[in-house]
Amino acid sequence: MKLYYLPGACSLADHIVLEWIGRPYETYRVAREELGTPAYLQINPSGAVPALQEDDGWVLTENAAILNYLADLNPEARLGGDGSARGRAEVNRWLAFINSDLHPLFRPVFRPERFIDDETAQEALRAKSIARLRDYYERLDAQLEGRDWLTGARSFADPYLFVVLRWAVAKGVKLDGLDNLARFHQRMLADAGVQAAMQQEGL
Repeated sequence: MKLYYLPGACSLADHIVLEWIGRPYETYRVAREELGTPAYLQINPSGAVPALQEDDGWVLTENAAILNYLADLNPEARLGGDGSARGRAEVNRWLAFINSDLHPLFRPVFRPERFIDDETAQEALRAKSIARLRDYYERLDAQLEGRDWLTGARSFADPYLFVVLRWAVAKGVKLDGLDNLARFHQRMLADAGVQAAMQQEGL
């Protein structure tokens, strides 16, 4: 299988999971200017990463779908919960929180000009979004109280949290006092699979 990615983008979560499950894979680094080309739009009509292509040509897009798919292909890795319906729901609860609630709030942080033309207003929008992000990280920090991983055991939600933590640090989101998140971040940085994925992406 082949993972299409941008370095440090949300596709890094899939890259880490591919390392964790130990399944052979290859990668294709998509240049940002390539995202809107006809050739790449054939792979992902949204013009975004990630995309995961199987050997038979089948392509899966959307992070939540890819992470669940990889977990189902490799149940022995136990990245989708404890095997129960409730365990899987808990993993997907936190995946959905990061993917659907937290991640979109970074869009006006990265590219405020997509939402408003006035440059002064763009800065205000960026600052307000950064301030609001703190609330989301406080909730994640509370969830990690007494836990090494979001749901107690390592799951496919954890690499996505790692990705958005990297973004928060890069964009100046205030994370002071969120000690559980800080410990989680260090744990991920020390993980061999995380290190391998980051090295391949040049991070």
